[in-house]
Amino acid sequence: MKSFVFRGLPLFLVLLLAGCQSSQQQSLPPMDELVVAFRQLDLSLAEERLDDASRQLGTLQQQARGDTRLEQYQRQLAEAYMEQGREALQQGDLDRAAQALGHARSLMPQAPALSHDLNQAIDSARAARQAAAAQQAREAAARADAEREAQLRQQRAASERQASASVASPVVSQPAPAVQSTPKARVIDPSAASSAVAMPMLDNQDNENLRRLLDSVAADVVTFRCAVRIEVREAKDYPWVAALLSARIKKLDPSFRPQLSQKIAPQQTPRLLLSPQRS
Repeated sequence: MKSFVFRGLPLFLVLLLAGCQSSQQQSLPPMDELVVAFRQLDLSLAEERLDDASRQLGTLQQQARGDTRLEQYQRQLAEAYMEQGREALQQGDLDRAAQALGHARSLMPQAPALSHDLNQAIDSARAARQAAAAQQAREAAARADAEREAQLRQQRAASERQASASVASPVVSQPAPAVQSTPKARVIDPSAASSAVAMPMLDNQDNENLRRLLDSVAADVVTFRCAVRIEVREAKDYPWVAALLSARIKKLDPSFRPQLSQKIAPQQTPRLLLSPQRS
């Protein structure tokens, strides 16, 4: 009886151990899914597939909350997006640079200083592009205005030639009696050494009223042979005003060459300083 118990005991232990091993194997997963997920995230970052890495990080943040590795990967992905933004900025792609900056900020909202330099660089590039576009538009408008006035002069000259050719016989006109009169000024004081003419419409981009004012200024410049100093807030405004004024002076007197100069006065309302020539 006793020998039977001792002979049966090893068999019982073997069966018990096998059952425990089987139960333990059934309780363990076939593979650590988090290890695989982190490896895939590493691979996406190494291959610069940042959008894939962003989706993978979001999944891990749901599956492994509290894992200390997540913050490191979040910062690494944010830095990768900022590098992508800097590269796009160097290539002149401001939209792509801004999009990359937005991704970086969403990943690290608690550290805005990380993206401060890139944000400033994008803003500066966008402002420079807008200023260049505005300057090109002004130059194009000035050229169009000058071409329009040249066409009007040509049409007027053609009309005058046609009128002269249609005269059948010469008409002897009586000479008008010579009348000594003082030329009439429009915007300046001819007796003063210089007269200031304000141009507030330049600040307001009121081109229609600016053109009207320059019509009167050009008449006085030609009549009194004025030197003109153009005082503006920014250097880019000088070519615009100079082109409009020169076109009007040339229309009135093609042989007159005005003396134009510039002065940059950021705190002063734009104006013209006209100095009549003294006989």
